[in-house]
Amino acid sequence: MPLKVVAPSRKLPVRRIVSIVTLAVAVGVLVLVLHKPKPVAPPRTHEALAAGVQSLQTKVRQLSAPIAADQPAEPVHLTADEIAAAMAQAAGTLPAAGASANTPTGDAANTIAAMDGVPTPSEPIVTFDGDQLQGQFVSEVAGKKVYVTVKGHLGAKDGYATFEPTEFKVGDLNVPVSLVNDALQKRMMEQHDKLKLPDSVSDVHVENGELVVTRK
Repeated sequence: MPLKVVAPSRKLPVRRIVSIVTLAVAVGVLVLVLHKPKPVAPPRTHEALAAGVQSLQTKVRQLSAPIAADQPAEPVHLTADEIAAAMAQAAGTLPAAGASANTPTGDAANTIAAMDGVPTPSEPIVTFDGDQLQGQFVSEVAGKKVYVTVKGHLGAKDGYATFEPTEFKVGDLNVPVSLVNDALQKRMMEQHDKLKLPDSVSDVHVENGELVVTRK
């Protein structure tokens, strides 16, 4: 009877398998981190931003107007478009009145540029979702653009704005909030003076997709 030749086993060692899996996971994480996520807000035209500036100015006057002794202070509601317009105006990216009404600008231009791979400033894109604030900005790590998206509850304590994150993403990678909250709160403490609310404001929070500013 002829002898059967048994081929030697070519099973990979356990350590080699673990190394391959670890490498695959690392590559997958890197791809997610460097991936450009979907923008948190749609592009806004010059027309929308200009209208936002006008309505914002009206509401700012409401905040500074004196309150009658016999009347309660009514809260002022600010929309995401108004906040975007204020940010664009503060950054000097709101175009002149002669610009095309269909030309995206400010944070809208940043959004489009980011999605097209064009270098963008670190000006954040801010919007509101239900009772939460959602922001997105671009940072640079080791020469690579990294897109950070954060979501959470805005509030006030002892005359200063507070923020409690509920979601944190780097690129398309979800990062547990517990891993970043301490660093975020430390960063906010370093910027404490910038978070001080005007003396006439007692509270800020997001409600029904709007920023609600409560007067004293």
